[in-house]
Amino acid sequence: MAPAEDATADRASHSRSKKRTIETASVSESSASSDDSSRRKKRRDRKALKKKSSESSLVLAANGARPSAFAKRRNSLGKAARDPRDQAKKGVPAGALRSPSPVIDEDGLSRPSTGTRERREENAEQAEQRLVKMRGAVRTLLECVGEDPDREGLLDTPSRYAKALLFLTKGYQVNVEDIVNNALFHEGHNEMVIVKDIEIYSLCEHHLVPFTGKMHIGYIPSDTVIGLSKLPRIAEMYARRLQIQERLTKEVAHAIMEILKPQGVAVVMESSHLCMVMRGVEKTSTTTITSCVLGCFERKSKTRNEFFSLVGVNR
Repeated sequence: MAPAEDATADRASHSRSKKRTIETASVSESSASSDDSSRRKKRRDRKALKKKSSESSLVLAANGARPSAFAKRRNSLGKAARDPRDQAKKGVPAGALRSPSPVIDEDGLSRPSTGTRERREENAEQAEQRLVKMRGAVRTLLECVGEDPDREGLLDTPSRYAKALLFLTKGYQVNVEDIVNNALFHEGHNEMVIVKDIEIYSLCEHHLVPFTGKMHIGYIPSDTVIGLSKLPRIAEMYARRLQIQERLTKEVAHAIMEILKPQGVAVVMESSHLCMVMRGVEKTSTTTITSCVLGCFERKSKTRNEFFSLVGVNR
């Protein structure tokens, strides 16, 4: 082949190759553009669906329809049930009725439910009426499960169970100030303090069966320390309620942070839940671990890891 023809063939081949490259790039750009457009469309569709769902809920509520269970749920920690007397009233300065603290009220009660003060302030006659009501409820439950509440072994069960339940939920009525009892001491100590292996017994609020385990509490003081026995007492106060482990861990940590004002607080809890041991999935060897870290424990991984290592969580 002549040199001129070779040059012509090379140019033609180069032209075809360049054209294919341009076409490929064009297809890739078109594909990428199509993907972006598809993602934007999906986002718009999700937003529209969410807006439509919200509007539908409002319409149903306006028409008196029953809202869904999820719509009625309340954040257990951030929006705990309060006694009506804690709510702000017209003409009353903010903070006069309730503490600005998210954990402890002005009268020392911690997250009181709507009936907490009613039970705390009742007289002997009212307390007896409460027991009578509870005994009747337990008797009804025994009848509903097919038992005879009048047989010898169950005659006193309604009374025993009512008293036991009041004991297991006595934490609602405990005053934080009474627990601490001014046991705060200025010692100039700024190193980690840990009380570990605190035994915890509480009731699952979903099934009213126990969950048991151990809690480890640590804090780094800002010069002020608290009597060591007060930490287990605070944990006990929150455990003697209807609880879930996640909230129990948080409440103990936030209460200590509020009372002591330390540099940081860390709480870890390990427990076994009978609601998933003796029923449900029936896994007898499972352990649930929860933690809450505040202040310097949250900011500094080295401090946090030291605490976890000392209480044995990193084993």
